Amino acid sequence: MYSYSIIIVIPVFNDWESLSILVMKIDEILYSENINADIYLLNDGSTISFQGILKISDTKAINQIYILDLTRNLGHQRAIAVGLAYIEANIDCQAIVVMDSDGEDDPRDIPKLVSKCSEEKFSKIVFARRTQRSETLLFRLFYKIYKSLFILLTGEQIEMGNFSIIPFDSLRRIVVVSEIWNHYAAGILKARIPFVTVPCKRSSRITGRSKMNFVSLIMHGLSAISIYGDVIGVKALLLAILLMLLSMIIIIVVYIVRVAVPNWAPYVAGLSFIIFLQLITISFSFIFLILNGRNNFVFLPKRDFHYFILKIHQFLLSHK
Repeated sequence: MYSYSIIIVIPVFNDWESLSILVMKIDEILYSENINADIYLLNDGSTISFQGILKISDTKAINQIYILDLTRNLGHQRAIAVGLAYIEANIDCQAIVVMDSDGEDDPRDIPKLVSKCSEEKFSKIVFARRTQRSETLLFRLFYKIYKSLFILLTGEQIEMGNFSIIPFDSLRRIVVVSEIWNHYAAGILKARIPFVTVPCKRSSRITGRSKMNFVSLIMHGLSAISIYGDVIGVKALLLAILLMLLSMIIIIVVYIVRVAVPNWAPYVAGLSFIIFLQLITISFSFIFLILNGRNNFVFLPKRDFHYFILKIHQFLLSHK
């Protein structure tokens, strides 16, 4: 059996108890599959110290655990962007696995991702594609609405989240994609970086309750959609132009029939003319907004990641 060596990146905010259990599960799975790994925990401004809570010992496949303390709470998408840029700049590795800290990304699927990545000769990112979700019925309903809205507005289909494996060659391309600052998966989709998916069942949270509330979920979905602001802007511009044409047609029709219907004709014509002027203003605004957005790189992971790293320290392990 071929031995793989990977890096696992896990953003965490106060989930130290859950993370302790998750890491030991990861170690067991990796050991059984002859995979070695270093783990980088992205401490996303946690208000609870990991000291005394994060308890990991006697690892067999995990070589080292490093903790990157971020300067502030960024949210897991931006924490991932910082972590990936740090690894690309400082560490040479074969591939990087990105997963969440709560256990919903099943460690048993890591070998599946590694195997598929190897099958693709480490030339493509491999995402876990959810075949079954463990959330409530209401969450699944809104998730379907989000996916439908994403397709309608962007013309793209998104069926993946954070759980993935990135070959190092692909990592060099990802860290210059500014869009991953808002949404990791959608940023890769927008940048046209090659990827494939493998079906994986979403697991259940290990301990505690999710810190992702309904508002956070909506913001997460809007962040993914916002990456396609230029595409959505063009579609909105085309819609505005169609409405302008419709307004002009109404004005012409009203002018033709103004003698037969003198009472309401001026009001309809005036209202249509006002709408016409407003749509012209909106159209020009969209044009300049789109052109400005295409040249705007607010955050570039490769260039700016170090501003958000406060301290890096090693978590001491004992090995069997």
